[in-house]
Amino acid sequence: MSISAQLAQLAKLYIAGTAAAAETLTAVTVGYPTILAITGHAGVANGDVVTLAGFEGADAATLNAQTATVKNYATGATNDTFAIDINTVGLTITIGTATATPSAWIQIKEVKGINPSGGTASVIDVTDLDSTAMESLTGLQDHGTLGFDINILETDAGQAACLAAFAASTSKNFKIVTALPKTRTFSASITKWPTIPTHAVNGVQVGSAEIKISGAVVVS
Repeated sequence: MSISAQLAQLAKLYIAGTAAAAETLTAVTVGYPTILAITGHAGVANGDVVTLAGFEGADAATLNAQTATVKNYATGATNDTFAIDINTVGLTITIGTATATPSAWIQIKEVKGINPSGGTASVIDVTDLDSTAMESLTGLQDHGTLGFDINILETDAGQAACLAAFAASTSKNFKIVTALPKTRTFSASITKWPTIPTHAVNGVQVGSAEIKISGAVVVS
């Protein structure tokens, strides 16, 4: 019996809502990843998706108006720092009046289980006439789909946000936060939603949803 396995209980699933208040940045260190300093103990955390603005310098456009996921958040005595996966190696960027505006996260309540399909990578055939056996390279990753089962609660803001995104066919940012704690953030489209819940004798209304992940899953 494994006593060190990670518990699934208390895992939470969130969908991005409207933008929260902008947070003031105090320094930028170019490189890969790019390191940003922020006024101490600000309103961002690992896994938050932030929109950047207000940088100056010849290469400021590399960061301005870009969205990025907060990683490696570290608390300092005066200012905190975090990393973003944007490559600024050798670029000229100064802090100016830079800000990071996070999305407000809405928890999707009444989730009973989270069931990812698992990531895969494509296989590229590179066999040619000089090959003595089949040859291949690993191609792009596909992080697949994520299904989740819910008790229907139509007054829940998270379920309402999912239904609205499904109806509008829009992609949204999502994150899963576990008790470890560990955060996984990704963009996805809702491809299945229980617009008509399941009804059964001596039961509650339930349904199953599925989202298709687009791009990378950022772990923080």
